[in-house]
Amino acid sequence: MFEFGKGKRPAEEQDMQQRDSTTAMRSESPAPAGAAATARPHSTGQPAVIGPSIRIEGDLQGEEDLVIEGEVHGTVNLRGNALTIGSKGQVKADVYAHSIRVEGHMEGDLYAAERAVITKTANVRGNITAPRVNLEDGARFRGSIEMDPESLQPVFGASKAANVSGAGSATSGASASSPAAPLPGANTPASRAAGTDNIAGKDKKAAN
Repeated sequence: MFEFGKGKRPAEEQDMQQRDSTTAMRSESPAPAGAAATARPHSTGQPAVIGPSIRIEGDLQGEEDLVIEGEVHGTVNLRGNALTIGSKGQVKADVYAHSIRVEGHMEGDLYAAERAVITKTANVRGNITAPRVNLEDGARFRGSIEMDPESLQPVFGASKAANVSGAGSATSGASASSPAAPLPGANTPASRAAGTDNIAGKDKKAAN
């Protein structure tokens, strides 16, 4: 289910909202046993689709996978789900999702908790922040790429960077361990100083 923030909506979206409200009124009537599970949008496993004729301005939030083939201006927040911007999609927004795939036009910053894929048909202007980024040959991209998972901590929470920070602390501990003892006969500053003293002693005996 998706929620739309406040913003200007054209006639197509208003008509869609009226149809949704009519459907919601009908769904309040008693249904046979087992019908509720069939009516749930994510029971089929298919992502929701914003068609090419739909334009949304404002904040878009949801808890299911989404494919955008229309226009979205504002913010897209699907932090626990996958987002696909189709080949006909026109998005001018900051996007937050578990995984992001861009095939169309995108202007804004992308934040993916798992992976961001920019296909060869995509045109992206913005910054990408994700642990894994796949930029296909032929894709048009202007911006920066940040692949440090710790940079996602302010966006998705500390749990996303826990594994990386734990590995980093283990590495730091290994580098901070005490140095190994020098091998016998090794060329160390102490051995060089001892050799100099021995040479000086031999010179004194020769002089006497």
